[in-house]
Amino acid sequence: MERTVEIPLEEEAAGSHRASRMHLKEDVRRLRCSMILCLLSVLLLALLTAFLMAASLRAPSACSNQAAEEKGSRFLKQRALATGMDVLSSAEKPRAHLTVKKQDLIKTTGNQLPILQWEDKRGLAFTKNNLSYFSNALVIPVSGDYYVYAQVTFRGPTESSSKTNSVTEIITKVTDSYPEPTQLLTGTKTLSEKGNNWFQPIYLGAVVSLEAGDKLMVNVSDIKLVDYTKEHKTFFGAFLL
Repeated sequence: MERTVEIPLEEEAAGSHRASRMHLKEDVRRLRCSMILCLLSVLLLALLTAFLMAASLRAPSACSNQAAEEKGSRFLKQRALATGMDVLSSAEKPRAHLTVKKQDLIKTTGNQLPILQWEDKRGLAFTKNNLSYFSNALVIPVSGDYYVYAQVTFRGPTESSSKTNSVTEIITKVTDSYPEPTQLLTGTKTLSEKGNNWFQPIYLGAVVSLEAGDKLMVNVSDIKLVDYTKEHKTFFGAFLL
């Protein structure tokens, strides 16, 4: 009877020992899995950190490249706009050509020379595309570079007692931002001979940068000497380049 009882007890102990060994192996396996997961997490975190650092280092160059691209794009747009204006220049750009007419004697103030009056509608005269003529002046409609020109022909005779020994022509700009008139172009010629039927033309012309609202006018030293008999002798104009 005693031997019959001892055999199951030994078998139970052996089974318990095997179970504990299995649990130990399972714990070791779980520990290994945990360590592997931790290592993988650390590796992924390191890779993510390296990627973010590389991206931050590339950011300035990327911004500079973007700025360069935007600058280039603006340049191309401006170039295209300029090209478009060149194509439409003959039909769309502001321009005007004024011709001489008989002058009304106007009193001047201070040191300002007399201002010439012009014809803007008849004969060869015209104003187009908002470049208008108002109060003896051309009014600039849009900012830009303009070719401005004027020719004034002076004619005699002058009295022998007259002190006039030269004639002067000035193209003047008046702007709202500056109270005093600005002399853009000036021409003076000496009268070498005095007598009947003398003529002295003065031509002025140049490229001038103008702003919208600027006013252009022509001043002369002696308005009584201006030849107003032919419109091709005395004229004034401007056009946008």
